[in-house]
Order: sequence, then structure tokens, then C-alpha cells
Amino acid sequence: MNLTFVFTPVHPLTELTLCAWIGEAAPGDVLEYHRGFLALDIALATLPAAQQKTLRLLARRAAWACEEGFVHLFQRRIGPGEFAYLVVKRRRGFVAPPAIVPDAGVLDDLRTDSARATAA
Repeated sequence: MNLTFVFTPVHPLTELTLCAWIGEAAPGDVLEYHRGFLALDIALATLPAAQQKTLRLLARRAAWACEEGFVHLFQRRIGPGEFAYLVVKRRRGFVAPPAIVPDAGVLDDLRTDSARATAA
């Protein structure tokens, strides 16, 4: 797969520009939507309140797009405490596999069987 990197512009991305990029990007295209430490940048008051709010909305929209199957989210470590947060456009028609959640009854049966085998 040939990846095309589009780096974050000088001004921070917004939720709207991320949505526009998702709509225009070809499958496999990559966008760096944030550089830093996202959780801390959102939670701590290191950024002005307006930038912090914009970043929070951007991160939520990226997570939503991933959950809805439009993109994959990755992060790449740049250095101590600094990461590049990447969004990769998925191909159309991608359906995420269902989560595998074991049936509680099956687990109870397995525990009971192993307890019986140990006792015998």
C-alpha cells in the first residue's frame, strides 16, 4: 500500500477541516491531526481555552469517524511525551468485525469442568 502523508498545517485543524478531509481523501491517505500528547493537551490548561475546546472537538470527531468505520486511528511516538496522531482513510464498504464477547454461561461451564477435572 502506498501511503500519502499530509502533515498538519501551521494552524491547528478543526473538526470541520477533519470532516472535509475524510470526505475528500482516497483510501490509504494519512493525515496527522495532532502532534503532542493529546490526553494532556486536552485535559491540562497548557493551551488557551479556545484551542483546548477545538482540540477536544477534533479528537472526539476523529474517534467518532473511527467508530463509524470511516478511518483508522494511529499514533507514532516522536520523542519523550510527543506523539503524532494519525488518521488513515479506510476503503469504502469496510465493516469492522464484531467484538467477541464470551457467553457467561460458557465461562461458568468451563470453570466447573476444570474444577471437576482437578478434583478427580
